[in-house]
Amino acid sequence: MTQKTEDFHLKIAEIKKKDYPQLKTLMDRVYVNLGGAWSKNTIHTLIDSFPEGQIALFDHDKLIGMVLTMRVNYQKFSNPHTYDDLLGQREIIKDDPEGDALYGIDALIDPDYRGYRLGRRLYDARKELCRQMNFRAILAGGRIPKYHSYQDMTPGEYIDAVENREIYDPTLSFQLSNGFIVKRILTGYLPDDQQSKGFATLLEWANIYYEPQDYKPNTRKTDVRIGGIQWQMREVESPEELLQQVEFFVDIMADYNADFACLPEFFNAPLMGLCESTDQNIAIRFLADYTEWFKNEISNLAVSYNVNVITGSMPLFDENEEVLYNVSYLCRRDGTVEEQRKIHITPHERSAWVIEGGNKVQVFDTDAGRIGILICYDVEFPELARLLALEDMDILFVPFWTDTKNGYLRVRHCAQARAIENECYVMICGSVGNLPQVESLDIQYAQSSVFSPSDFAFPHDAIMAETTPNTEMVFFSDLDLDKLIHVRNEGSVNNLKDRREDLFTLKWKKKAKKSVEHSSPEELKQNSHSVTEGVPLHDRATKPF
Repeated sequence: MTQKTEDFHLKIAEIKKKDYPQLKTLMDRVYVNLGGAWSKNTIHTLIDSFPEGQIALFDHDKLIGMVLTMRVNYQKFSNPHTYDDLLGQREIIKDDPEGDALYGIDALIDPDYRGYRLGRRLYDARKELCRQMNFRAILAGGRIPKYHSYQDMTPGEYIDAVENREIYDPTLSFQLSNGFIVKRILTGYLPDDQQSKGFATLLEWANIYYEPQDYKPNTRKTDVRIGGIQWQMREVESPEELLQQVEFFVDIMADYNADFACLPEFFNAPLMGLCESTDQNIAIRFLADYTEWFKNEISNLAVSYNVNVITGSMPLFDENEEVLYNVSYLCRRDGTVEEQRKIHITPHERSAWVIEGGNKVQVFDTDAGRIGILICYDVEFPELARLLALEDMDILFVPFWTDTKNGYLRVRHCAQARAIENECYVMICGSVGNLPQVESLDIQYAQSSVFSPSDFAFPHDAIMAETTPNTEMVFFSDLDLDKLIHVRNEGSVNNLKDRREDLFTLKWKKKAKKSVEHSSPEELKQNSHSVTEGVPLHDRATKPF
């Protein structure tokens, strides 16, 4: 039974000895025609010898996929060999601690979880291990299980046909799509493999960062690729049509190996044109009816395409509070979802749509750095970004919607200031085009960009990337998180380190401020403190600092 991605909570971890019962169940199911699982002794011995190479994919606590890996001598195993050459007595896998290459023994995914490209994650984890531990390459003997259906072809002709995509082979096609090349044909690799007729391919993925000299592994991901979608507002006939556009762009982000994809604020506003009423208050609540559906569908895309997606923003009606919010979701590629509500509401949002502000900002941990999300107007309030920076934020995403150039420039200049003063990267991502059928959202202006701190390690204008104004397009930027560590500690200036905390501090109040009409006199007094703590706002004009 295919699993629902909204229930996913995926994580990659080393296989432990306690996981053997689950491992055995999975291998027995997948390898029903190849003898089933390795023995408990074989797996335990391999874990003792090379624990880092035994990698599992879990959904919650359920083992749903794995790769088993051994270390080998590259010179020996890049030449002809058989499967038996990998084994010692009593089926002990002959891991070589002195080996300079990795050898892929097994790779499998639970059949119930196929179709989500999860196998690629395990391969990526193995590749990262190869880079971090400075192995020369990953080798593997790959079966060609469809070869028995092509009796008139030689193994070489069959492999050529698979490489040219004239034939689909579930094993070889997958390996080729993951960057492996066929080095040679192995004869008699698994003599009992009737589907492959005893043949196999010797596959190799070369580590271009391999250094023969001593190398110190670095397990923290420091090179991050972020992608943005400068989205064109256009009339649509249905939510499914708009989602199809989203998937088109997420697919592009995946093709370019982006770690993050960002949509603009109110990206799904064209659906307001489907509302029968022209009343803006009714139309925005009509749009809010689709928010939960879009959140779940985009989460599915994040998992399937292996990209962390910032969903721009959408209106959210909180039924418990009976309040409408402007919310952005972080849909992680591990299946988890978190939200960031817009804190500061523009006069238009407040008057036309009766949207209220949220009461919390936070930094989100991801597999590619610590990120924050501030929606449009929020980036014009420096306190919010500073609070996030104090929680070690690396990247700030700012989905925005502006209709005029002066409105856009407010967002742009403030965002660039946030990058400089908080020594972080900032992406702003907006929409273009027009929506004549949607009142108050009829025109758009945007030039989406990525900003950096302003120092020698970064571009001279502190702009990492920017789009053509008012043109639908995607844009990318490769960010080096190690440069942030350098600029925060050894930069020309150190904005975060040099704050005069002996003179001023910044803190988040425990209780959110209520609107005036819902506040009691005591609450109004409690919430009237300025930055100079304890001084009511109406006294600031006469009381010296």
